[in-house]
Amino acid sequence: MTPDWLPDAGKALQRLVNRAVDAVVVGYGDDLDGLRALLTAPVRGVETALLLIPVPVFALAVAAGAWFVRRRLGFALAMAALPLALAGLGVWTEAMQSLALVVVAVLLVALLGLPLGVAAARLPRLGRALAPLYDLMQTIPSFVYLIPVAMVLGLGRAPALVATLIYALPPFARLTELGLRGVDGELVLAARALGLGPRQTLWLIELPLARPTILQGLNQAIMMALAMVVVASMIGAKGLGEIVLLGLQRADPGLGFVGGLAIVLLAILLDRMAQAVLVERGREG
Repeated sequence: MTPDWLPDAGKALQRLVNRAVDAVVVGYGDDLDGLRALLTAPVRGVETALLLIPVPVFALAVAAGAWFVRRRLGFALAMAALPLALAGLGVWTEAMQSLALVVVAVLLVALLGLPLGVAAARLPRLGRALAPLYDLMQTIPSFVYLIPVAMVLGLGRAPALVATLIYALPPFARLTELGLRGVDGELVLAARALGLGPRQTLWLIELPLARPTILQGLNQAIMMALAMVVVASMIGAKGLGEIVLLGLQRADPGLGFVGGLAIVLLAILLDRMAQAVLVERGREG
């Protein structure tokens, strides 16, 4: 019980957050509608494109990609079996919905995280300022920031995309910064002495040398984005998480198990393919 002389900071903070969300929703309602449509469009587009691909063609494309990066028949066949297993479970549509959300979220993570990582590596003060922000983004439970995001953007794919972006951005940006900071300074000085400008040095020397670490960060972002699938279903995002949520709501353990197994299969597919690309690019480097 709170003493009478101690102010109730929790209620004050609650009122402050509610007023802030109400002010954003009321003052920028039209802009938020446009932002919601802008965020939803790419997810719907990728989802539609994925669903247009027949399952056998998708499996063959996965096998071809696996063979290209690893050159092992067993690995290619194992990767091709995973989408076939998803189709066999009867969750192909939901799997493609989840995959579309992950693909768009990871693309946004790369577009935002790469410049942030480069800027933080170039400006140590910026890196120190961003570090606590990254810590906050990673330590706050996803359910906590899911509420204001859903209140501002409503239910559906748009808030799910924003929540996934917040959750998956820090590891990629941090590992990008770490990879660039690990580049040998003498190589950078040699490149500058040969007449390369700062931008040329970045693209031709620093980013290629930091590529293994950056790709590792991308792999982490993919896994963290996929981890948001179940959570995103609570705010109206379609996909495999919705199956798990329905299983919990209906007390149907079989349905929940099918959804969970499908998420595991999709995670294995994405993780193994990403790791294969990472190992292959590391050898080339």
